[in-house]
Amino acid sequence: MLVIALTGSIAMGKTTVARRFLEQGIPVFDADAEVHKLYAGEAAAPIEAAFPGTTAKGEVDRAALAAALEENPGALARLEAIVHPLVRARRRAFLREHASAETEMAVLEIPLLFETGGEKDADVTIVVTAPAEVQRSRLMARRGMNEARADLLMANQMPDAEKRARADYVVETDRPPEETAAEIDKLIESFRGREGEAFSIE
Repeated sequence: MLVIALTGSIAMGKTTVARRFLEQGIPVFDADAEVHKLYAGEAAAPIEAAFPGTTAKGEVDRAALAAALEENPGALARLEAIVHPLVRARRRAFLREHASAETEMAVLEIPLLFETGGEKDADVTIVVTAPAEVQRSRLMARRGMNEARADLLMANQMPDAEKRARADYVVETDRPPEETAAEIDKLIESFRGREGEAFSIE
């Protein structure tokens, strides 16, 4: 099974690109979605222990957690130490399931791919990108976003130029959606029949 890692900084268009893979029948592991599930489950208790007052009714209050992180930038590393191992375990279960089913290829959508060394678990890396002004505009349009939170989110990610330099493929999203979709379709066709070596069931 060919393992494709999809990444890119916040508000670059990863969700749109991931959706195209899904539309073409390629399974996608969405790391952000898994974090949401963890916040509503097994990650809530350890997060409450590390950041008192950031959960309610057994679930993480994302606004309260964001406020806690803004007050202490160093706290992000503590949060990641709790969440990242749990996400990695779910990612491996996803890959095991699809490798067992002899799926031809699978996508790992991981925002912090290079930051966490996740590229070693993939056969191919794709970085989604857009100009800085487009990224900033998309980010500020999100509900509940403010300048301070946007600055924090962007400061804790590897520069876009470095991600593009490390990627096997770069997909630009500051263009009509159908053009981006067509590029993804071409990539999928180029991947067909290619043997993957990054993941082994054993």
